[in-house]
Amino acid sequence: MAEHAIALSSRVRLARNYGEIPFPAGMSAANAARVAEKVMGSLAGCSGLEPIHKVNMAELSAVARQELVERHMISTELANKDEGFLVEILNGQICLMVNEEDHLRIQAILPGLELGRAMDLANKVDDVLEEGGYAFDGRLGYLTACPTNTGTGMRASVMLHLPALTMLSQMGPIIRTVSRIGLTVRGQYGEGSEASGNLYQLSNQITLGRNESEILHLLGESAIQVIAKEAEARRELLNKNALSLEDRLMRSYGIFKNARRMDVKEFMQRISDIRLAADLGFLDLAQRELDTLLLAAQPAAIQRRLGPEASKEEIDFERAKLIRRSLA
Repeated sequence: MAEHAIALSSRVRLARNYGEIPFPAGMSAANAARVAEKVMGSLAGCSGLEPIHKVNMAELSAVARQELVERHMISTELANKDEGFLVEILNGQICLMVNEEDHLRIQAILPGLELGRAMDLANKVDDVLEEGGYAFDGRLGYLTACPTNTGTGMRASVMLHLPALTMLSQMGPIIRTVSRIGLTVRGQYGEGSEASGNLYQLSNQITLGRNESEILHLLGESAIQVIAKEAEARRELLNKNALSLEDRLMRSYGIFKNARRMDVKEFMQRISDIRLAADLGFLDLAQRELDTLLLAAQPAAIQRRLGPEASKEEIDFERAKLIRRSLA
């Protein structure tokens, strides 16, 4: 089983704050403007990170903000802050959230299991912005709004598609095992979210007491082990009854390409089945096509295309139409 079929993406996020400016929770509008000035001033004098595109939250509708959340470009917290903004760097490979919970959240996302490269990208931006003077303690490390981020300020994660482990009810033991070594398993939108579509984020829970290399090594090795367990679970399902498994997945495909209405909950389950069917060779579909459809069929993405007055029923009908077009 190809590693990239299970590990969909890797993310490294660095939380940083400027010294002598209150953290966002206690920050005035004037201080928020100071942060913005520091950020854009540092980036303006830097080469090698183009193109750079700034998006102010105050200029976006609620639907447009939610679409950025669906695309994992911003957090729900930033979406709710008019004084915050997003800076897209290198065509969205790096997303810089400004004036969220911390002054800066530097986030690099790459397809597949690429934690090392994602860290390199995040560090490039971090080095440029550090000239603004970070809040740093020689004993504790980088100071952050939430104590759980103090230290390295780094959260790294791998997005994993784990349908076979879920079918065999093996996710519980895996979650308990990784928690013992300072890792955690969350849903596709991170803390507090469900594992919709059998998508799970494996990430570090500890930022203090370990350096970045140690955290990335632990997370990477753990991800490889979980990927191996998922591949083994898929073989087990095939060995038990390959025809029954194929029948289940292909029934999902039949509904997927013929339905005239589909809500997002059903969509997530069906696309998980279809991704698994493609991975197992039952269907000739490219993972990239499914990744594109996964984002395009989310509620806010559809509502932005239909308009703010679109009802849930209209969105569900449009989702089914989008699926049929993409599979035509």
